[in-house]
Amino acid sequence: MGEASEVVIPVGGILDVTGEVIVMWIILAVAAVLSVLVTRNLKERPGRLQNMIETGVETLDGFFTGIIGKHLARKYFFFLGSLFIFIICANYSGLIPGVGLTKYFKAPTSSLSVTLGLGVSTFVFLQIAGLRAGVKHYFKRFISPIAFMLPLMVLDEFIKPASLALRLFGNVFGEETVTHNLYDLLPIGVPVIMMVLSLLFCAIQAVVFTMLTSIYLEEAVETD
Repeated sequence: MGEASEVVIPVGGILDVTGEVIVMWIILAVAAVLSVLVTRNLKERPGRLQNMIETGVETLDGFFTGIIGKHLARKYFFFLGSLFIFIICANYSGLIPGVGLTKYFKAPTSSLSVTLGLGVSTFVFLQIAGLRAGVKHYFKRFISPIAFMLPLMVLDEFIKPASLALRLFGNVFGEETVTHNLYDLLPIGVPVIMMVLSLLFCAIQAVVFTMLTSIYLEEAVETD
């Protein structure tokens, strides 16, 4: 944990596959399989798996509703919910024994390339949502309350996703680095305490990322 990304499958430089990418693919594959299993055979009296998934969805729906209201939460739940699930799974993957100790398996969010990808996805999503709310409103918010604010407002639009990506990467990478160094110094006891704290820490990072995204979304789509 805490080491630089190593190339596992070289694919022409930019598209090289790292351990973080492999774990990311695994998370996406597991999420896709679970989605198919749950949605293909929905029951009025849900089984254990369906009940667990429904409880999670209801909890997330209530979380986003509390921030941006029921209408926006339902309308954009597909993105916000997917974002939260991926980030929390990616964060918790670093706590699985063996993940981070080999170049083949590393927590995705401990890589800047992955968190920047999340930041870019969030940026694109916010722009599309803003444009769908109204083209006139979309451009008007860049010159409100006064026109000379345009350069700062445009800059702020790029800073938001960049800060989300850097915050997530810095916190997860830092936590993994500290745990790794503590393991080298005191291999018994202290790293276990850090891993227990990480259970809470990983959830907080997912909450913060999606909460800020929700707030930015409300700013992007709110109309006069």
